Amino acid sequence: MVTKYDVFLELYEKGGPRKIADIVRGLKQKKSEYDKIRKILENLVEMKFIVKNEYGYENTMNQKNQHLFEMLKYCIKNDVNYNNLFDETIAKYLSKAFLKKSFGVKDIGLHARTFSKISSILEKNGFLIVLSRKPFNALVPYNSFLGNLIVYFNQRPLVAKIKPDEYFDDIKKELTKFKKLRETNNRKYQKILETTQIKFIHHSLSIEGNPITLAQTFKLLKDKIVPENLSMESIHEVENYQKAFLKMIQNVSDELPLSKNSMLNYHFLALQHKPKWAGKIRDDQVIIRGNIDYKVAHYKDIESMLDNLIIKYNEFHQTKKHSLKEIFDFAAYLHNEFQHIHPFFDGNSRTTRLIIFHFLLMSDIPILDIPLGLLEEYVFSTKGAKKRDDKKLSQVIQQIILFNLKMVNEQLS
Repeated sequence: MVTKYDVFLELYEKGGPRKIADIVRGLKQKKSEYDKIRKILENLVEMKFIVKNEYGYENTMNQKNQHLFEMLKYCIKNDVNYNNLFDETIAKYLSKAFLKKSFGVKDIGLHARTFSKISSILEKNGFLIVLSRKPFNALVPYNSFLGNLIVYFNQRPLVAKIKPDEYFDDIKKELTKFKKLRETNNRKYQKILETTQIKFIHHSLSIEGNPITLAQTFKLLKDKIVPENLSMESIHEVENYQKAFLKMIQNVSDELPLSKNSMLNYHFLALQHKPKWAGKIRDDQVIIRGNIDYKVAHYKDIESMLDNLIIKYNEFHQTKKHSLKEIFDFAAYLHNEFQHIHPFFDGNSRTTRLIIFHFLLMSDIPILDIPLGLLEEYVFSTKGAKKRDDKKLSQVIQQIILFNLKMVNEQLS
């Protein structure tokens, strides 16, 4: 059924005054839906989202409407059903959830069935991390999209502060469960990996500005259907990153430790669409777009800094037993150090993520995707940070791993 958000998006995207019949065709609806869409248009006029004139209906451009349009496009890009999410009750749920480090049914104050439905919507889209089912306990990491959604429905997006290192017990419990489940159903685990790696490729490249949607990414990588509205460079960027990801998975399967050569190989595969840079260490200075505070190594120091990083990795890798805290702390250090060395002209961040996935998977910790709800927090803990903070990144890595463990275990159970 067509909603006011569908009609608003159709008008805002196409621009210019349009007749009802044109809108019906644009939304690919039957002629019998004409009256329903007319009523929706009249409602949008009353709400001052659009105006009606002698030529038809036309969008009204202002800050609030532009804000709504951007949120709807965010949903489309990430395969989120905005008609499920854009709801005042969900906004109230989120505003209360943000006030808690973790929360249960009583904290939100909704009927159990309504609470369960909203929790399911948020979890499905990567916005909610379930800590336990019985009794229900979860957390919603803050991101600007959810904050904007709350504001849109006139709620206050206040956020509780979370202390570091709060997830070790939950991760230990889920890791024990994961190892047992994977032993008895490795084939299903491989299918989960196949699906989640496509989500990761989309999420990872969306950070870097690739315009492909999640749905298009699935069609391209799974069904080999090439999107018509994307540049060939954007398409090749996605295909090449999958090659690099699969190489990383193969290296882990072969129990090959990280090396300087494997890091260069990941970059080479991921940047095949830019052959002059692929797998080659930069020989000039660079700056990070959008973050003047982010400092990277001088190009003359890159080789020695990479060699030193590999020495520290080998020392850590060759030590047999580590606590979870040591693993997560080293993962954060490895991530931030490589990204601050910034050995390439382009593709540093996507290569860093493959390196961290390699490291954690070699430690028998499944990390298959960075969920949508944690992407922003992850970026602000890495190349978006004004000041390097390995402890903060370690905590974000814990949340990402916990989300992955919960997701994989529930699918394997």
